[in-house]
Amino acid sequence: MAEVVSLQDGIRHLLKDGDSVALEGFTHLIPMAAGHEIIRQRKRDLTLIRLTPDLISDQLIGMGCVSKLVFSWGGNPGVGSLHRFRDAVEHSWPQPLVIDEHSHAGLTNRYVAGASGLPFAVMRGYRGTGLDEFSTTVAPIICPFTGEELRAVAAVNPDLSVIHAQRADRKGNVQLWGITGIQKEAVLAGRKSLVTVEEIVDELDPRHGDVILPSWLVTAVAMVPGGSRPSYAAGYYQRDNDFYVAWDSISRDRDTFLAWIDENVL
Repeated sequence: MAEVVSLQDGIRHLLKDGDSVALEGFTHLIPMAAGHEIIRQRKRDLTLIRLTPDLISDQLIGMGCVSKLVFSWGGNPGVGSLHRFRDAVEHSWPQPLVIDEHSHAGLTNRYVAGASGLPFAVMRGYRGTGLDEFSTTVAPIICPFTGEELRAVAAVNPDLSVIHAQRADRKGNVQLWGITGIQKEAVLAGRKSLVTVEEIVDELDPRHGDVILPSWLVTAVAMVPGGSRPSYAAGYYQRDNDFYVAWDSISRDRDTFLAWIDENVL
């Protein structure tokens, strides 16, 4: 059964320096608070895995927590670039950043393979994109039935998968709804998992289109109201669009970025 813990204890006990960590949530239910706790605990040399790295990825990279990023598309949605990400790639500030870039379909299939206990997934993508020429986790493979050349993508099994969800019950069963992205597969693929939730309730009542992660699948649950802000959590609060716009100027300058982190995170 999943253990109910504080966010501080969850990150302290489940994530160590040098680990690979997935922080998943697509459009909403982004585990922002968990990312901030990683920064506060000054975790180092992490491999960050995220389907669409955005603000929390920018913050983790800018604070020197991440030495490698496995991703598909990175940016400030609707605004522009991630300036801390770009600074790390272009100028190695605050440290060099290794990148392993994929398509959305490619990284999704890597999670699915990991969740399925398979060493790789097979797909038709990547041909002609050039991405497969720069990744050691994509390789050509010949179909034994048709002779067609396909692409194999290596499974991803994070040391820790972190997601945010709306609710959990006191036994550690987790419920999320809305756009659920790759969260389920990330938890299934992870060697350990931490789920932050808006609230812990006595009983989970059904919601249209919901996903239930049973307690036996989850390592730990932490109640963190507002844990997805400035992103949104369907049914709880809306996206703070103004902050996403403001982040462009906050993150553009190193000193301004560090001052914001010092005031708002540390």
